[in-house]
Amino acid sequence: MDEFKRYAIYYAPRPGGFAEFCADWLGWDPFEGVPRVHPAVDGLPRPIPEITEAPRKYGFHGTIKPPFRLTGSRAELTADLEAFCASRAPVEMPGLRLSRLGGFLALVPEGDTAALSDLAGAAVATLDPHRAQPGETELARRRAAGLTPQQDAYLVQWGYPYVMEEFRFHLTLTGNLPQEEAEAVRAALAPHLAPLLPVPFRIEDLCLFGEAEDGRFHLLHRYTLSG
Repeated sequence: MDEFKRYAIYYAPRPGGFAEFCADWLGWDPFEGVPRVHPAVDGLPRPIPEITEAPRKYGFHGTIKPPFRLTGSRAELTADLEAFCASRAPVEMPGLRLSRLGGFLALVPEGDTAALSDLAGAAVATLDPHRAQPGETELARRRAAGLTPQQDAYLVQWGYPYVMEEFRFHLTLTGNLPQEEAEAVRAALAPHLAPLLPVPFRIEDLCLFGEAEDGRFHLLHRYTLSG
């Protein structure tokens, strides 16, 4: 029996200072599969474990194809993912900036993101035969957030509302926060991130992540974009 209940295709930074700090910040290392000690960051409105509770289980990542249950085998998925990555070129943008998206903070790309959106859309469509259809409970949970007609159509077609034209790549750093707290976290976190942010920001590979029974996501393998 497969030890993972869902799979996802994510961007995750390669090992280095940026990846290390963000794993520490969230408190989870998806590559090693272990908790991390949070860094010392002054000026926060509440403890880091509370600020990062929502995104912690996923690990630091940018979603390309959202989590899904398999219809077939993991081996079939990995074969198609490897072939897909071999056919696609790396994507490069000028950098990343720390932004507030709705109620949470995330890093978002600077510059033209058309090539990244095209990569994500192609991954969603190409790998979709491996995705099992969501149940009514999951559909209802997604719809409870309040979806536009287009988002609902994507939910039905692709199992997730924020794909294709609705896709906005981001690297989540916090859960939902009141505006005043979000601004305080941004002010405290920005000086720590600034010297670590990649310039330019390149996506050179896609990662297969698996969700274990405890809900934590693990980085299983990197596939180089070599097309």
